[in-house]
Amino acid sequence: MLTIRRAAERGHANHGWLDSFHTFSFANYYDPAHMGFGALRVINDDRIAAGRGFGTHGHRDMEIITYVLNGAIAHKDSMGSGSTIMPGNVQRMSAGRGVMHSEFNPRPDTETHMLQIWIEPDVTGIAPEYEERSFSDAQKRGRLQALVSADGIDGSMKIHQDARLYAGLFDGAESASLDLAAGRRAWVHVARGSIAVNGTELSAGDAAAITDETRVELSGGKDAEVLVFDLA
Repeated sequence: MLTIRRAAERGHANHGWLDSFHTFSFANYYDPAHMGFGALRVINDDRIAAGRGFGTHGHRDMEIITYVLNGAIAHKDSMGSGSTIMPGNVQRMSAGRGVMHSEFNPRPDTETHMLQIWIEPDVTGIAPEYEERSFSDAQKRGRLQALVSADGIDGSMKIHQDARLYAGLFDGAESASLDLAAGRRAWVHVARGSIAVNGTELSAGDAAAITDETRVELSGGKDAEVLVFDLA
């Protein structure tokens, strides 16, 4: 079964410096019908004004993935990690028993567009962890490249949950599929462009929940960048 979540149906908060769309309930946006999907708890589609960002704040017991689409985000945390994340780089932070961090757009004249993703872990109270890895356009072109997983498949970063996150770039005749094992489900988020998911056309910001199916089929992309979550 395919259940569509259109971009316009998401929660929205515009703070001036931050324009954010929430796929699932977050902060002041509460919708009991959209509290998450399996272990997937948050997909925030954030646009951050030049020179602005999130001051130091804390997290705990959450797998946090940052995926930059345009611009850059400068990260600093209480573990001593610090870097500027660019498109193609993916950040994974396991908050564990507690971590403080800040995220700022370091560019003086360019907006940052990024996705912030939270996945609930299968273990709590662990020491916090930080990791960053680069995935080239060539790795994602016309295929699904694993970014994070429980087992490090295909060069992905390991997270503390039975979940996999893939990213792919699709245009024209390029297509890809992902087989779903029995009892598993998928969430597909279109970050930009448009693409058909199991025959249904989706555009930027749209998503599809896929349950009781054996495969995710992606085809007919038009400058599409897509994230696919394989979840228990």
